[in-house]
Amino acid sequence: MAAIRNVGVIDIGKTNAKVAVVDLDQRRELGVLTRPNTVLPGPPYPHFDLEGHWGFICEALSKLHEAHGIDALSVTTHGASAVLLDAEGNLAAPMLDYEFTGPDDLADDYEAIRPDFIETGSPRLGMGLNLGAQLHWQLKTDLDLLGRVTTVLTYPQYWAYKLTGVLSNEVTSLGCHTDLWCPSENRFSSLVDRLDLTDRMAPVRRAGDSLGPILSDVASRTGLPEDTPVSCGIHDSNASLYPHLIGREPPFSVVSTGTWVIVLAIGGGEVMLDPSRDTLINVNAFGDPVPSARFMGGREFDMILQGREKGCSEREIEIVLSREIMLFPAVDPRSGPFQGREHHWSVDETVLSDGERFAATSFYLALVTAECLAMTGADGPVVVEGPFAQNRLYLDMLVAATARPVEASAGSVTGTSIGAALLVADSEAQEPEAQAGETADNRDPRLAKYARKWREQLR
Repeated sequence: MAAIRNVGVIDIGKTNAKVAVVDLDQRRELGVLTRPNTVLPGPPYPHFDLEGHWGFICEALSKLHEAHGIDALSVTTHGASAVLLDAEGNLAAPMLDYEFTGPDDLADDYEAIRPDFIETGSPRLGMGLNLGAQLHWQLKTDLDLLGRVTTVLTYPQYWAYKLTGVLSNEVTSLGCHTDLWCPSENRFSSLVDRLDLTDRMAPVRRAGDSLGPILSDVASRTGLPEDTPVSCGIHDSNASLYPHLIGREPPFSVVSTGTWVIVLAIGGGEVMLDPSRDTLINVNAFGDPVPSARFMGGREFDMILQGREKGCSEREIEIVLSREIMLFPAVDPRSGPFQGREHHWSVDETVLSDGERFAATSFYLALVTAECLAMTGADGPVVVEGPFAQNRLYLDMLVAATARPVEASAGSVTGTSIGAALLVADSEAQEPEAQAGETADNRDPRLAKYARKWREQLR
C-alpha cells in the first residue's frame, strides 16, 4: 500500500478515551475526538464501559477518516488492566476498574502467591493496581470464571483484537506493575502458572508488530480501507517514551504526566529500587527494563484545586515564595514515594487565594517528581510530556529541584498519541530526531531555596 502518513490512534487514558489522527511527518494531531472514561458501577463490580468505548471508537474513526484520511491504526491505553475472553471471543467477565478496592479483601491470600520484587520488578500496590491481584480476586470470587476464560489480553491488545481479530499480548503492558512478567528474563512470571492462566495467555508480540489489516466489518462500519494495517499497541507511558528512545542518546529521563505522573529513567545511574516507595521496573517497547517511579499527580492536582481556576499572578507567586507556602505529601496516599502519609500545609490553607493554591500545588508536584527522579537514578536532561509540560511553575521548580535541564516536549499534550503513531512508521526509515521543545531555564535562587526547605521539612 502507499506510504503511511496519517495514523489513527485509539488512546484510552484513565480519565478520558480519545481517538486522534496523527500526521507522522509533522508529528502533530490533525483531529481529536474524546469521551469520558466513565466507570460503570456494576453489577458485578465497577468496570470499564468497553461496549460504549467501541461504539465511540468506530464512530470517531469514521468521522476522522472522512475529515483527514487514515492510513494505519495504532493503540495505546492505561495499564493495570486486562480483558478476559471466552471461547467465542466475547467478554468472559467485565473489565474490572483498577481503583476498585475488592482485591484488598483477599490481600493476605494474594501475598502468599505473588512473586518477589526481584523477579517481577513490581511493587505491591493496593486496590487492583497489581493486575495479578485483580485476576486473583476475580477468580476467587467467581468460581466459574476460570472455566469460561479462554484468553487473557492486555488492554491495548484487546482493541487491536477488536480491529483485526488477532489475539496478542505485549511487554510494555505486561511489565507495568502487573506481577505477571519477569523483565530480566523476558518471560511470564511464576504467578501466571499459580493462577492457572499459562495456557490462556495470548502470544506475546512486540509493540510495533503489525497484526494485519482490519476486519471487513470494521471497514464497513468506519469507512476505512480493508487493507488498513494495525499495530499491536503499547502502554501509554511507554508510548510517551518511545519517540525519545528512537531519537535521543542516553542518559535522559521522561516524565509522562496525566492522571498519573510516571518517571522513566534511561541510561541513568545504578540504584537499589525501593518497592515500598512505588518504584518499579517498567519494560520499554524494545523489551528492555526501565527503572521507574510514579504517583497520581494529575489526580492530586485536581483534588487540591477542586475546580478552582488554574493559574496565578506574578504577585501570587511572589507571596508563595516569600512566605514559603508549602504543601507536603501525600495528597493521594495510596501511591507514590510518600504513600501512607497525610498531606498538610505549612500555613492555614483557608486563607490562600486560588492563585496561591495553584502555585504552591504546582511546586509540590514538581518536588515529588524530583524525588521520583532521584529514586530511579535519573541522569541527563528531563523531558516532560503531557499536561504538566504546559505548567511553567512546575517546570521551573523541577529545574531548581534537580539542577538539570528540563524540556517541555514538543507536542507535549499528545505525547501518548504521537508515540503510538510512530509504531507504524516504516521500520526501515531513518530514525527521527527528537523534536526539541521549550527548555525551562528559570535560575531564580528562591526556587532552589524553596526546594531545599521543602525537603528539610518533610516529616
